[in-house]
Amino acid sequence: MRIAISIDTNNKLESIVAHHFGRCPYFALVDLEGREVKDIQVIDNPFYNGHQPGQVPGFIYQQNANVMLSGGMGGRAIQFFQQYGIEAATGASGTVQQALEYYLKGELTGAAPCKESVDHGHGE
Repeated sequence: MRIAISIDTNNKLESIVAHHFGRCPYFALVDLEGREVKDIQVIDNPFYNGHQPGQVPGFIYQQNANVMLSGGMGGRAIQFFQQYGIEAATGASGTVQQALEYYLKGELTGAAPCKESVDHGHGE
């Protein structure tokens, strides 16, 4: 299983989870075998300076991710992830390691649009 996580810093498992997936500078791509981390890569977000709807979810899909964890994301992004068959979960915080632990324990599930997205009419 490959889990993508939006991050603000490039420090592998100690990277800090970003509050908004589309505007983060990096993504961590964590390959798991069962519950064990087999590999982690940190890649640049090519759309950090701006993106059109769907570009970032499409990029994550191209990375062969099965799951996307982030602090928050917009409603349209959640819809794109659903179309791609990628499980999205919002509410992640702390480090990549902490977010993975919460996800694997079943304490980080489901995605809801962030307040900004709802305020702009992109939510629910």
